[in-house]
Amino acid sequence: MTRRAAFPGSFNPLTVGHLAVAEAARAQCALDMVDLIVSRVALAKEDVQRPRIDDRVAVLRAAAAPRPWLGVVVTDHQLIAEVAEGYDVVVMGADKWAQILDPAFYSGSIEARDAALARLPTVAIAPRPPFDVPGGVVVLDVSHDASSTAVRDGRTDWMAPEAAEFDRVSGAWSDPERYDAWLQDRTRT
Repeated sequence: MTRRAAFPGSFNPLTVGHLAVAEAARAQCALDMVDLIVSRVALAKEDVQRPRIDDRVAVLRAAAAPRPWLGVVVTDHQLIAEVAEGYDVVVMGADKWAQILDPAFYSGSIEARDAALARLPTVAIAPRPPFDVPGGVVVLDVSHDASSTAVRDGRTDWMAPEAAEFDRVSGAWSDPERYDAWLQDRTRT
């Protein structure tokens, strides 16, 4: 039986940290597949327009190509409980765990939040100080804490190689004006 994990995120951009978390989850949870899952409209990130989801997914597919255990899934679901349905494990950072505990994402209902959390498969969490890691989860042993936010703020050395290559070609994360021009050029051809 194939053991699979859902690793939801916006991957804006994909970082070496994301890949390290996926690899740690695979090893520590005895997984055959880890799917990087992108919501078409990410919860609490509805305004993200740049880079386009199609471009972020293309970067994920490029990263998955040499890693047969890594998959890419695009979904309309937003809540982690919906995204992770049918998986054996759900993977996230401690910052995401703190976010999914917020009843605001469940129309303010603590009961709805608790019901959603109860539906989760095994939870594997990558520590992200200062966020707490709860008991009863798999704590991933990850040595790299590269964040997409830090990359967008200038730590481009933390981009996954596939994201760095796309950024070099398009300016997707480092130069929004160049990315916009790149998009215009692509739509004209």
